[in-house]
Amino acid sequence: MKQFLSFVRKEFYHVFRDKKTLLMLFGLPIVQIVLFGFALTNEIKNAKIVICDYAKDEATQQIINKIEASQNFDIQETLLSHQQIEEAFKAGNIKLAIIFPANFNKDLSHLHQAQIQIIADASDPNTANTLTNYASAIIMDYQQGLMKNNVVPFRIVPEIRMLYNPELKGATNFVPGVMALVLMLVCVMMTSVSIVREKENGTMEVLLVSPFNPFLVIIAKAIPYLLLSIINLAVILILSVTLLDMPINGSILLLFAESILLIITALSLGLLISNVTQSQQAAMLISMMGMLVPTLLFTGFMFPIENMPVPLQVISNIVPAKWYYIMVKSIMIKGLGFAAIWKETLILLATTCLLLFISLKTFKNRLG
Repeated sequence: MKQFLSFVRKEFYHVFRDKKTLLMLFGLPIVQIVLFGFALTNEIKNAKIVICDYAKDEATQQIINKIEASQNFDIQETLLSHQQIEEAFKAGNIKLAIIFPANFNKDLSHLHQAQIQIIADASDPNTANTLTNYASAIIMDYQQGLMKNNVVPFRIVPEIRMLYNPELKGATNFVPGVMALVLMLVCVMMTSVSIVREKENGTMEVLLVSPFNPFLVIIAKAIPYLLLSIINLAVILILSVTLLDMPINGSILLLFAESILLIITALSLGLLISNVTQSQQAAMLISMMGMLVPTLLFTGFMFPIENMPVPLQVISNIVPAKWYYIMVKSIMIKGLGFAAIWKETLILLATTCLLLFISLKTFKNRLG
């Protein structure tokens, strides 16, 4: 144990002496938080929604038909009660819910005015705002059609609610994505470069032929980045809460536990990259391109995954940051517990075990 702790201490010395590494570890999250704290607008297609129709009359059916004909919405089901809507939102199955009150057509015919309630999942404010605008446009189009054939003007007033993020803050969507991006990028790149640096300097062979277990050497090199990444995570959360007014509605312990799982996944991937590269430049290039592009494209915080072709949607399932992004939003924004994210946790855990197995297997082969 003394030898192990001495190796860990040595790695901490290496990290603190390297100003570029420190800048990468602690400068990157600050820059990302500032840059991605602003909203981006994206076109949404095939967004999953539910309908709760208490009226079940001709007018509501015509509006529902217009919604079904739109490429922006994909009606999952028609609910019997508005009480089912909250469960659908918590399960993450839908983005929008539309409620038609009883006597909708009667109110429209006699009072020339009726209301429709639109409930959106505003944990992604841009998506919520866009979808409510789409729904309002469809309702306005139906209203214009009524006014063409009648002298008396009709007015339908949509009542819109934004769940989880009433103020439509862009940080609510981007902070979880930045957390996934920073943790994956920093952990993978730092681990792979650290081990490859030992190869270039010719010291890795010395470490591996020493009486100390070579696998513990690798673990000792990963521990400093694990601890520093946890500090990194704390810095991101502090900046998010103080600078961007980001809420943390769920368990902080659960959030840190899931984050540590992602960090271990990233460290395993960094070890795998270090096994197949012989230079720091190659390791850094593979880490940057292999982590930056997939995380930006397939996580869902910049570009809606449902807009992508089906093959790309399938590919997104193998990106660990996607599942972490879902878990962080569920914990921080929706305030959900482990029961709501156990599937994503199992997927990320299985990915971690697979990467660890491949990394250690490749490492053994290199020793042999």
